[in-house]
Amino acid sequence: MLSPRVQTLISKLEKGAQKTNEIFSKLTPEQWNQVIFDEPAKWTWRDLLAHFVSAEEHLLELAQNVAAGGEGSPEDFDFDAFNAQEQERLRDYPPARLLAMLDLARQETLDWVATLNDTHLDYQGRHPALGIVSVETMVTAIYGHQLLHMREVQGQS
Repeated sequence: MLSPRVQTLISKLEKGAQKTNEIFSKLTPEQWNQVIFDEPAKWTWRDLLAHFVSAEEHLLELAQNVAAGGEGSPEDFDFDAFNAQEQERLRDYPPARLLAMLDLARQETLDWVATLNDTHLDYQGRHPALGIVSVETMVTAIYGHQLLHMREVQGQS
């Protein structure tokens, strides 16, 4: 049986995925190439989607590392370099493929979170943006990361 804390995390992750999919599903083919961020690099909607795929995959690995007793992210993590490298890795993927990859990554996150207990949620390690936090906070940040960027984009329109 899942603890209430795990159930809450799963609910947030599911809601977040639904919101993200709703926004991306409304984009026209032309909009995928519309620049929505200028700094630190120009990003289109497609680039933002690739960023979500990359972040989901890597933040899950990070949370898994900490839940297994690891330290988490290195102290000197370079966001800009990481994001540039990941944009290059995912550069040739069309939006439809990225959407499928994001759905798969979120399902992997959900499946893993469902295996956790409250003890795992309390383990602490380094998140690249938040510093030393619990696994529970790391998982919440996976959901919050997408929400943050979506709000940024909406604030620009």
